[in-house]
Amino acid sequence: MEFRLLGTVSVETLTGPLPLGPAKRRSLLAALLLSANTPVSLGRLTECLWDDEPPSQARGVIQGHVSRLRALLAGADAEAYGVELATLGDAYVLRAPETLLDSQRFEELLMLAREQRGPMDAVLMFKEALSLWQGPALSGAFAGPPLRVAAHSLEESRLATVEELSRAYGALGEHHRAAALLTAETVAHPLRESLAAELMLALFRAGRQSEALDRFHRTRRLLADELGIDPGHDLADAYALILRGAPGTTGAAPPKSAESSPAAAPPGAEGPSRVAGGGPDAAAPAPPRPPFPAAPPSPAGEPPPVDLLPRAPRGFHGRAAELAALSRSAAGEAPVCLVTGPAGVGKTALALQWAHRNPALFPDGRLFADLRGFSAAGEPALIDVLREFLLTLGVSPRRVPESVPAAAALFRSLTARRRLLVVLDNARDSATVRTLLPGGADCVTLVTSRHRLEGLIASDAARPVPLDTLETDDGTALLAGVLGEERVLAEPVAARRLSELCGGLPLALRVTAARLAGRPLWTLAALAGELADERGRLAYLDVDDTGVAAALRLTVQHLPPGAVHQLARLGHHPGGHYDPYAAAALAGTDPVTARAALEQLAAAHLVTETAPGRWVLHDLVRLYARSLDPASAREALIGVLDHCIATALAAADTAEPGGEPCFVLPEDFRRPSAVQDFADRAEAMRWLATEREDLALTALAARKAGLDDRAWRIILLQWPQMVWRVRDSWSPLLELALEAARAEKDAYAESRVLTLLGWVLTEEGRTAEAAALLERSPVLAREAGDPLGEATALVNLAVVQAELGELPTALENCARAVELTRGEDDRHTEMLTLQHLARMHLTAHRPQEALDCARTALDLGPEHEEAARRSLLLAVCGEAQLALGDEEDGVRLLDRAAQEAERDGYDEGAVRALEALLRVSGRPEFRRRHDEALRRLAEEG
Repeated sequence: MEFRLLGTVSVETLTGPLPLGPAKRRSLLAALLLSANTPVSLGRLTECLWDDEPPSQARGVIQGHVSRLRALLAGADAEAYGVELATLGDAYVLRAPETLLDSQRFEELLMLAREQRGPMDAVLMFKEALSLWQGPALSGAFAGPPLRVAAHSLEESRLATVEELSRAYGALGEHHRAAALLTAETVAHPLRESLAAELMLALFRAGRQSEALDRFHRTRRLLADELGIDPGHDLADAYALILRGAPGTTGAAPPKSAESSPAAAPPGAEGPSRVAGGGPDAAAPAPPRPPFPAAPPSPAGEPPPVDLLPRAPRGFHGRAAELAALSRSAAGEAPVCLVTGPAGVGKTALALQWAHRNPALFPDGRLFADLRGFSAAGEPALIDVLREFLLTLGVSPRRVPESVPAAAALFRSLTARRRLLVVLDNARDSATVRTLLPGGADCVTLVTSRHRLEGLIASDAARPVPLDTLETDDGTALLAGVLGEERVLAEPVAARRLSELCGGLPLALRVTAARLAGRPLWTLAALAGELADERGRLAYLDVDDTGVAAALRLTVQHLPPGAVHQLARLGHHPGGHYDPYAAAALAGTDPVTARAALEQLAAAHLVTETAPGRWVLHDLVRLYARSLDPASAREALIGVLDHCIATALAAADTAEPGGEPCFVLPEDFRRPSAVQDFADRAEAMRWLATEREDLALTALAARKAGLDDRAWRIILLQWPQMVWRVRDSWSPLLELALEAARAEKDAYAESRVLTLLGWVLTEEGRTAEAAALLERSPVLAREAGDPLGEATALVNLAVVQAELGELPTALENCARAVELTRGEDDRHTEMLTLQHLARMHLTAHRPQEALDCARTALDLGPEHEEAARRSLLLAVCGEAQLALGDEEDGVRLLDRAAQEAERDGYDEGAVRALEALLRVSGRPEFRRRHDEALRRLAEEG
């Protein structure tokens, strides 16, 4: 057994890492390990687990996490290693030998390295100490203030070790190795002067004097720009040594009496303003360095760079000065470039144009996120943006932290040594952007916003690139790009007039040009005359978002009636994306008609197809579309709500067949003209994952509109995705469903939602909260006449009770659940209840009862959809036989459980069965299969 803090907080065992669960549980473990063998008070643990005011139930949450940690440690035979998690009054202590803790071994190796007389032995010790680090300290934990301080202290110790190792390399004359080691760390910590000084000396002693001097000047400029300070003694002394060309045969630092005395220091060592006045070497300025040095070629076999950029804007014209300003702003270390301007001015187009023009500058790829700071659909959750970035950078879904601070820390760590472009589009405030900034000195962040974000300029030295409307000539060029130069040259005065009337707003110009392009007989002068009479144009000159309405109205007037109807209904969709099924539900048509209308709207540049069969509306177009038919808002909303219910029902039935329906449909439910079919479970789960955000927005809109009967149903139907990714922040959405169910005074709905919410809270480690909710759920189900719902609620309640140590009560509730399912003749739910009852009998050391329950459940199947449950039941049978002393039959059943799980792709079940086998058998085949199943789980995320 090994405890790890130097990287992801984890507990490693012979069979792999323990499944610690949510970030706060890792935080609790980290806090206990940092004070190993010393009691840690409840107050101190609370500080570690919460940044702000802790919740009222903080004590219960901590107790739940402690209980789960105890169970995990007991299951890993912690007692045999001398490990114990004990309660001492109002505190907890984790007793463990210091040799089991990587941070303690790190310190011991440092002490040994410093005691070595020869540099060779010291190098070996330092390298072994650094090999214990597997990432930033305390990764994967929710970093409360005390843990942040501890992580910083550990990182400082690691960096000091790196510096000591470099000096040991220098003592051996291996200056190139020292330089390579220090270069990587200096990129990650550009403001650490001691690192820069050590690197300068290593480069100088390796015969790379020009690189050493360049490092000094780069660091000096960075200190001045970022902190407003001059180089300290370490940097100044190293610079003086290099300028004098002193021999560098050893790794020892120059004596302070000789190298740092005022008489010996060259002019300029005291500050940047005097560097040019030094000796001959200082007088010659460094050669100019290109703002973006050429990237080294990627090693053969590496994956291509990541790229989340949307396509480059078509028909882009002008903006030469702004593009050049972006290039200047992006030069330097870790720049943040801020493109600001009014809505519709073309900020996103400029950012994408610049990004697509400079792919070679970012060999590690380009990330993009639309933060929707000014969208009616609302901003995405920061954790969702970070999750997409981390997944794109290769992090397994199961390794993505659950908290925003932890995910942001991992993102900064992964980008620390990369050269990436990060485009953050439509940002509303500085705080959101700060969380998403990469960690690498060679990364560039490009932000667009309607706000000036002066806070970001103050805190992160963001370089603003203000974007105004197009000049008349550039607006005319944009028209020519769409209409053709001949048509514009034929009416130059009218073209300039159009550019002026559109206010230089690119969106208005593009819509106007599209309008003209489809009508070659129209003159530019005629359209300019129409625009001149529009009150909307005057409104645009005074108000931000209303100016596009005039141009949009002219375009919409000449659309077919079906396309106009479709556009008007699209404006009432609470989500951000549309497919033909959703569009048909909004408009009250069918998917074929809706697709044709969407194609017509796309041709007029009113909607944009972001992927095959998936469209979006520009924010301004959405506002205009909403005004076309405001009276139809409720009808359109009900149509899309019922579309969501019908499609989510189909997805849930495909993803998890064989179960009972979640609910009966509302009395006034309007079945869509067509519902999407799903070929298999994978396709259904993809739809649920892709539509998660829009489904949440739709449910929220239903709640606001008083359509609570739809709101809770839309949320509850996402249960297959909740089960699949239970720790993926589902509780706020389920709490919304609970509000809707209670507003409806629907005991059936409230019970069903409470049952699922309680289970999610249990998996998040919030055991006390889960218990409080789940105690109410069976009562409500009984009131509603829902025996199957009562059975499921009792099972979930029993799981919590067992975790809280109330095993007899948990057994009673499971037994009651079995009786209820038998009364309803529902084999699917009966198997579920018997499975949990069998597992609890096993926990209660009643192997014969566990065996009887599991065999009864197996007799109900097997059905194809019960493959996973069958494997779990066989595993219970095997463990029960082992407990009864029949090792041969126990091993046979566990092997069979593992084989069935492997055959059906249920790797979690295979791992569980094989772990039980490895506790009684050392057969290499079991170890190989166990490791392969673990590998598959890691690859699948």
